Amino acid sequence: MRALVVLVLVTATAAANPRALPFTYTTDTLAPGQVEIEQYADLVPLRAMPPAGGNLTTYLASEFFTEIEIGLADRLELGLYVTIVPNPADNTISANDVTQMPEGNGLKQRLRYIFADPGEWPIDTGVYGELAENEREIELEGKVLLQRRFGKLRVASNLWAEYEFYFTGQRDIVINPTLGATYEVTRSLHVGLDSWMRGEYPRNPPPAMRTFALGPEAYVGPAVMNSFGKLWWSVGVYARVTDTGHALQPGEVYGPIWIRSMIGYNI
Repeated sequence: MRALVVLVLVTATAAANPRALPFTYTTDTLAPGQVEIEQYADLVPLRAMPPAGGNLTTYLASEFFTEIEIGLADRLELGLYVTIVPNPADNTISANDVTQMPEGNGLKQRLRYIFADPGEWPIDTGVYGELAENEREIELEGKVLLQRRFGKLRVASNLWAEYEFYFTGQRDIVINPTLGATYEVTRSLHVGLDSWMRGEYPRNPPPAMRTFALGPEAYVGPAVMNSFGKLWWSVGVYARVTDTGHALQPGEVYGPIWIRSMIGYNI
């Protein structure tokens, strides 16, 4: 029994660096030398035309991220990603109707740096820079990370933008800000509300008119995080709160619901 109690206490103190808000980064980083593996999954119900024709059908589009986070120094963290976007089965939708999810099959590398220890500044502030390479583009991404604590309540926002270099010659600016709040019910349970918006602005050339597929579209939903020491799990279910009356068409990625699940383990 004594050994079991010791094991529980060691596991509880060897805490990981969980994401309480699946889309909004807070200003927490791993300690130097710590390593964490995270697995993301995005699921979105979209519309397509069956190969034999007829009425539109609904299918579940998905994208997956595997990330290795490494604490490099105080408040400095490296992240290395592999991204996978499966194609739906050929008998489900026409090949011409496959929607391009925001991520592509490829790799990403990023650094996150926080300027001061939590609470030293009125608003905890950090920066995040990322380079992504996949089968259709090279992408530069930057975020300003902001956070304020009010006891057990944390409010966080990411000022997020991307510049995308498509191999077709297209150039896109993407605006993707987020805002969320999370409350520590217990050390192992956090509940909150998370939100994000995405809009694409092609530049080479710009479109004659903006369409629903370019956004900007916004999502809001509840988020729950459970932490078990080294292991944690976070999930958010988001509803699109813009263009709620829009009838989704093949090729449009902004489904009525967007689900993100994340599992992390500190090794």
